[in-house]
Amino acid sequence: MTVEQNVLQQHSQKHQQTLLNQLREVTGTTDVQLLQQALQVSNGDLAEAVAFLTEKNAKVPQQDETTYYQTSQVSSDRYISVGSQADSNVIDLTGDDKDDLQRAIALSLAESNRAFRETGITDEEQAISRVLEASIAENKACLKRTHTEVWSDSPNPHDRKRIDNCPVGLKNVGNTCWFSAVIQSLFNLLEFQRLVLNYSPPARVHDLPHNQKEHRNLPFMQELRNLFSLMVGSKRKYVDPSRAVEILKDAFKSSESQQQDVSEFTHKLLDWLEDAFKMKTEEDGEEDKPKNPMVELFYGRFLAVGVLEGKKFENTEMFGQYPLQVNGFKDLHECLEAAMIEGEIESLHSAENSARSGQEHWFTELPPVLTFELSRFEFNQALGRPEKIHNKLEFPSMLYMDRYMDRNREITRIKREEIRRLKEHLTLLQQRLERYLSYGSGPKRFPLADVLQYAMEFASSKPVCTSPVEDIDSSAPPGGTTGLQLPPPSLAEQDTLASPESSGSASGPASTLSTAQQQRAPIHKPFTQSRLPPDLPMHPAPRHITEEELRVLEGCLHRWRSEVENDTRDLQDSIKRIHRTIELMYSDKSMMQVPYRLHAVLVHEGQANAGHYWAYIYDPHQRCWMKYNDISVTKSSWEELVRDSFGGYRNASAYCLMYINDKKPFLTEEEFDKETGQILSGMDKLPPDLKQYVKEDNELFVKEIEEWNALQARKAQQEKMAVAAAAAAASAASNTSISSSSPQPMSIDGSPPDNAAAPQQDPEYMEQPSPTNDSKHLQEDTERAISRATAEQEERSPEALLNAALKLEYARLLRFAQEDTPPENDYRLQHVIVYFLQNQAPKKILERTLLTQFADRNLAFDERCKSIMNVARAKLDLIKPEEVNMDEYEIWHQDYRNFRETTIFMITGLELFHKTNYVEALIYLTYSYQYNKELLSKGLYRGHDEEFLGHYRRDCLLKLNEQAAAMFESGEEPVVTTGLGIMNELVVPCIPLLLVHDTERDLLAVEDMRNRWCSYLGQEMEPNLQEKLTDFLPKLLDCSTEIKSFHDPPKVPAYSTLELCERYSHIMTTLCKVANHGR
Repeated sequence: MTVEQNVLQQHSQKHQQTLLNQLREVTGTTDVQLLQQALQVSNGDLAEAVAFLTEKNAKVPQQDETTYYQTSQVSSDRYISVGSQADSNVIDLTGDDKDDLQRAIALSLAESNRAFRETGITDEEQAISRVLEASIAENKACLKRTHTEVWSDSPNPHDRKRIDNCPVGLKNVGNTCWFSAVIQSLFNLLEFQRLVLNYSPPARVHDLPHNQKEHRNLPFMQELRNLFSLMVGSKRKYVDPSRAVEILKDAFKSSESQQQDVSEFTHKLLDWLEDAFKMKTEEDGEEDKPKNPMVELFYGRFLAVGVLEGKKFENTEMFGQYPLQVNGFKDLHECLEAAMIEGEIESLHSAENSARSGQEHWFTELPPVLTFELSRFEFNQALGRPEKIHNKLEFPSMLYMDRYMDRNREITRIKREEIRRLKEHLTLLQQRLERYLSYGSGPKRFPLADVLQYAMEFASSKPVCTSPVEDIDSSAPPGGTTGLQLPPPSLAEQDTLASPESSGSASGPASTLSTAQQQRAPIHKPFTQSRLPPDLPMHPAPRHITEEELRVLEGCLHRWRSEVENDTRDLQDSIKRIHRTIELMYSDKSMMQVPYRLHAVLVHEGQANAGHYWAYIYDPHQRCWMKYNDISVTKSSWEELVRDSFGGYRNASAYCLMYINDKKPFLTEEEFDKETGQILSGMDKLPPDLKQYVKEDNELFVKEIEEWNALQARKAQQEKMAVAAAAAAASAASNTSISSSSPQPMSIDGSPPDNAAAPQQDPEYMEQPSPTNDSKHLQEDTERAISRATAEQEERSPEALLNAALKLEYARLLRFAQEDTPPENDYRLQHVIVYFLQNQAPKKILERTLLTQFADRNLAFDERCKSIMNVARAKLDLIKPEEVNMDEYEIWHQDYRNFRETTIFMITGLELFHKTNYVEALIYLTYSYQYNKELLSKGLYRGHDEEFLGHYRRDCLLKLNEQAAAMFESGEEPVVTTGLGIMNELVVPCIPLLLVHDTERDLLAVEDMRNRWCSYLGQEMEPNLQEKLTDFLPKLLDCSTEIKSFHDPPKVPAYSTLELCERYSHIMTTLCKVANHGR
């Protein structure tokens, strides 16, 4: 056999072994003969082999010569086995078919095999294509949607305005959170950002053949440049990436580029960018082979060194995203160690021809940007679908890669051997320690030191000379009081018991009653009659033991216990030392020369087939972590990153880690102007064409703001005119009423003084037209204050009486403001002054409001009150505009009107909640919570208890979720549709409201709701239900805090103060009773 034939045979064997291992990992089948049969039946095609194993008795057609795997020379072999996750075993190479293995593994899903054989397109590809098409169509038709269907922009452009130089978010245009997470991570690599922004298409682009790559990559590159330029210089808080997503949608339809899942997007994106830069570099290059900046930035090389069938081999491979298996490992280094070392592998040949095989991977060149793809999905053979791995996996903020470099191969091998030896020793020590801590031969085991202590306590107990059952009444039933000596009966009981016994009727009813009374005594009087007699030991004790025996036994047990404790302590200390030695094995300076700093963490929350993505990205200039969650960009912390990324907490965990070489600061450094030496920022970063593009977009946004401001100004002017007209009409009616002899009561602000420059309308809660409403309530308070002032004041002039009455009324209201309010009352509802006092309103606002109360014309029926009213109105007229800021006055009264309206929403929602009308209750509770939050932003006492409102809003959502889930479980089409309608129209739009505040109880409630629906994923159900669930889950699992459109706020009627206080008191009292009953 020639050398070339030998090499080819080795490669063929290695290739077959690779397929065998991958097939074993995907399907979980360990039968080697069955695996080999599957490969033979499928002619080496991994997808068909998976189908053969997952579908019993399935006849799988063989494919033609164009298979997913091509046999080639060792130097061009694409084989790599990194970890044991099947969809992670192919390293990202630069060929046209580098995604073949991922495609084949995706096709292994049982439900996809059938569709693939019929149409050639997987269910997952069709689903992703449908999602993207829906995203684009949804974005284009946003003006035609109903409130409850989509994410919507705030109509107020000021809400969408970028604040200072805050990072720009990306709008979720329909299940595209994965796009936002990846793009933001790359955009914040400033070197990558510069490459994209400064990219110019090839000059001879029109002369190039119009192949599919050119047709796709160049337009996408231009849209990516436009998107990046907006992220740099836009005045918007977030921008719309629809055009780029639309190109992706078209790419997913093509036969050359099929997208299996969103975790591959980074890989696909870099492929396209690599191709785009390749065309540019080929045009620019002359004789030397030009370097592709994408390859230089994201691709590295490693050396595969190993033995195959007893023969050594050595291959150099290129990689991009490096896949790592998560399951079975606790931290990133353990994952890397497992990926870099392939242990001894079984041969596919017979035993007589078999030999041991294995390989190691050593990095020869690391890219500046090192990306790890964490394989958190595995195929569940029993369910026939992938499942997410939620195990905790820790990773450091600074990763030293020295131990994996080829130049440190020998040192690392020595250290690995030392670690292996230490771990073997550690295992022995842990086994020995376990024998001390779990002593015994039965199912229940205890620490040996405790066992010896218990034996010592037993031996030291006071000996007893009787059997533990001899002093128990033999007539006691088994299981009754056996083993417990009953106390002697009391004197009264002795008399009662003695009479039947003295009659000699031991077997009669009296004897039975006596026995029952004896048995019941310890139960009815546990603190008196069930006390153990002082001579009965608390624990079992030896019956016979001599002093000498006890002394020897105690000495032995004490010595043995000390020896055991010392041995346990020595073992624990040795284990700690070994752990510490292993931890510090690579801590010397020579192994800390290749530092990689964590740049970005891409997080996924949800299950294998549905969820939400966001990113944590480190800002080196602010030295803090930022959270990029679609349109929301907020400051974060390492602690929050750990909570959401390590896994094991809720359903969130990292699926991609992006590290950057810490010795290459150009990756994240800002660019400097060559002439001035100043840092380029904002629009200065952009080339001329992109500057113009951003400038035009900013001008459109500024124009939108100006149009909005003009519209609001017109509305405000119209409202002022309407108010003035209403006030003028009321004034005319009031003057007519005063001139007439009819004593009709009027509003307190019915007509301003004749000499008033402009009519001033007072708040509606102080302007009720009839004394049967609020005006009567205020009138009674006012007249009561006047009567007291008249009784206490010697001077009877109207002005003196007014001053005295004002003081008395103010003192009364001040007491209300200072009192502790019981739960069923809120004094702020009784009077606006109480609200103002608790919120420290300016003195001038208080004085004018109180004067307005005494200027009410409803007081005019009594001459004394009428004279006081006239004085009050005269004082109002004398207040100069500069003394009381009327705009501020109106703002305070508007806040109080908002407070009353919020209270009405809250009361109505709580009443509906109490009546179990959760659908309507949620609308009122949601709006009351939001309005209340706005009030509380101005002060602690501006609104109601936020936690109280949050509790009932959260409880209402949970109950609606349960109702909807029960409807879904019914399986009846109309009922299922109604249940999903409740979720889509009410529950899902409210979830961002819970997430945005990030309170623990709200987050747990969201998690409970999601888990309830995710629990259906593994259950058998009708295809139509499965389809509805698949469509619905992404909406539920979307963690974006962008507020969705909701129902318009319902119209609430006006209530008098008395009615409002009564309803408030009634519902609060009712809820308190329910809560107390529940406790």
